Amino acid sequence: MNAKEILEQLVAFPSVVGTPNGDIVAWVKDYLESHGAQVTVLPGPERDRANLFATIGPKDMPGYILSGHMDVVSASERTWTSDPFRLRAEGDRLFGRGACDMKGFLAAALAGLPAMAKMPLARPIHFAFSYDEEAGCRGVPHMLRQIRNLCAPPSGAIIGEPSSMLAIRGHKGKAAARIEVHGITGHSSRPDKGLNAIHAVTAVMSATQNIVDTLPNSALDQNFEPPYSTLQIGTITGGRSVNVIPDLCVLELEARAVPGVSPADLLEPIKVTAGALEADGFRTVWEISSTYPALSLDADAPLARLMEELSGAPTLAAVSFGTEAGLYQAAGIDAIICGPGDISRAHRADEFIRTDELAACEQMLVRLAETLQD
Repeated sequence: MNAKEILEQLVAFPSVVGTPNGDIVAWVKDYLESHGAQVTVLPGPERDRANLFATIGPKDMPGYILSGHMDVVSASERTWTSDPFRLRAEGDRLFGRGACDMKGFLAAALAGLPAMAKMPLARPIHFAFSYDEEAGCRGVPHMLRQIRNLCAPPSGAIIGEPSSMLAIRGHKGKAAARIEVHGITGHSSRPDKGLNAIHAVTAVMSATQNIVDTLPNSALDQNFEPPYSTLQIGTITGGRSVNVIPDLCVLELEARAVPGVSPADLLEPIKVTAGALEADGFRTVWEISSTYPALSLDADAPLARLMEELSGAPTLAAVSFGTEAGLYQAAGIDAIICGPGDISRAHRADEFIRTDELAACEQMLVRLAETLQD
C-alpha cells in the first residue's frame, strides 16, 4: 500500500479524541505485523483506548522513535464540503479529518515500513502511536512510563506534527484547569439567603487578570510569539435565569509557559484564590484537565544535526503550538518536531494534506533508516 492508500484507511476510522480507538489500533497492528514489526498494544486506564508501540530492528540497541497520535478533533464544523471521514482527492490535495493532523505522518511512516523492514538495521526504528493527544497529551505518558520495558534507551524521537517538513526544536508548555464554584441557590429577591457563585468567581477572574498583566515583564524567550508566558480564561458558564441566584459557576483556563517556567506554577495563585472562597461558605473543585512540559532542544544536539541532514534545511527554534515532544524530553529522550502538512490547515473544515508532502516525509524517514544499517 502506498501512503495515499494507507491514509484513506486511517481517515476512515473516526478516532475522535476521547472515544474508543480499538478499530484503528487493530488495523495499524495488523499492518505492522504483516511487515515483520514486533508490536505491543498498551491499553490506557480508560480501558477503551490504547497506545501502540512497534519495533523493526534490534530492540536492545538505541534507535529512533517515529511518534504520532491516532486521535483527531471532532468534525463538527458545518462547512465541510464532503464526508470528513472519507478521504477525498482533488488534484494533489487529500481532504479528510486528520489528513494533516496527523494521520498524514502515520501514513508516511507506515508506507516507508516495507523498505525499512528489508534493510539490515544495526539500530532500530520504533513506531509510537498514541491516543488522546488532542485532549492535552493524555495518552502518551502511559506509554512513556513503560518505555524501558519496550526498547533500549532511544537516541531520539521525531514527533511528526505538521511542520511543513521543517525540524523544530521548541514549544511552550501548557497546563489547563477547570474550576467549579458551588454556592446556594434561591430567589433573586433575597440574595441574602443565598450564595451567588458567579459573583464569587469574579475574584478568580481578577486574580487571573493580575497575573496576565505581569507576564509581559516576566521571563522572556525571543524564539516565541509572544516571547513570554501567557494565561487566559477560555470558558465561563453559570446561572439558569436572571431571577435565580446561581449556585454553580464553572471556569476553564490555561497557561502556556516558555521553557524554564512551569505552567502549573502560573496557575497556583489562582487555585489559592479559588480555595479561599470556601471561607465564605462556597464549595470549590479544582481539576487540572491537561498538562505537558515545554520542549527545548539545543541547536547543536545530535538529533538536531541529524534532522538538518535528513531535511536539507536548518532547524527552527520554536513554534507556538504544543506537542508530545516535551513529554518525550522530560522522559529523558531527545525530541524534535518534523512532519508533513501545515498546522494552519488543522482543526478546520476541509483539512487536507498534499501528496508531495506525504512523499517527502516518507522519503525522509526511509533515509533515516538507511543511516541505521550495518
